[in-house]
Amino acid sequence: MSALDAAQAALAAEHAAVYGYGVVGGRVGAGRRAEAAAAYEAHRARRDALRRTVRDLGGAPVAAEAAYGLPFRVADRADAVRLAAVLEDRVAAVYSDLVRATEGPARREAAAALREAAVRAVRWRGGDVTFPGLAERA
Repeated sequence: MSALDAAQAALAAEHAAVYGYGVVGGRVGAGRRAEAAAAYEAHRARRDALRRTVRDLGGAPVAAEAAYGLPFRVADRADAVRLAAVLEDRVAAVYSDLVRATEGPARREAAAALREAAVRAVRWRGGDVTFPGLAERA
């Protein structure tokens, strides 16, 4: 996978995460709403940085969809917490591809994004996975 393709995939995942955290924030409950808002802002910042990265690599940034299908119905707080963990797992997976496709400062930035997603996933899930970013490939 080229660096541009991997950056586009990461950008698309960040678009989906921003959308998903809108759902999480609406259902998660007051106790974790600040955590959801912080994750939402972190994904917005990563999305904006990836737009610049894609342009720097000579591409046109992939646009956000009008809406995204969720992996399951989010009817209550528990569903919202589970969705947040799934969103972070998905983001970590595409950042693992970006780590493999880049080098130097770009690779360090992708690794930092992967680490941040993995840490948020642990917080939401209450437990970790052995190799963050590779869980969906098993």
